[in-house]
Amino acid sequence: MAYMKNSPASATESRINARLDAHATAQLEYLTATTGLGVSEVVRASLAHYYQAQRAQQAPVLRHLAPLVGRYRSGRADTSARVKEVVAEHLARKVAP
Repeated sequence: MAYMKNSPASATESRINARLDAHATAQLEYLTATTGLGVSEVVRASLAHYYQAQRAQQAPVLRHLAPLVGRYRSGRADTSARVKEVVAEHLARKVAP
């Protein structure tokens, strides 16, 4: 795939040139036909979806709990150092029969 940054079309857009096999071509044609979007929109949406999936895989498992860490007082001085252990204990209690 060729990637050309800052094409003459716009200083804020990039142009790509990709070779697709028959299967990928059929997928692209299906997406454009069923969504009514153009090829560029489908590629942008697909890229955004793939990017988010990759970012989610790279993110720590408990990242979504980060806003809660340190927000409440537990009465213990070592809670921030033991955050994963503390969260695991609370979750274990929550799902225990």
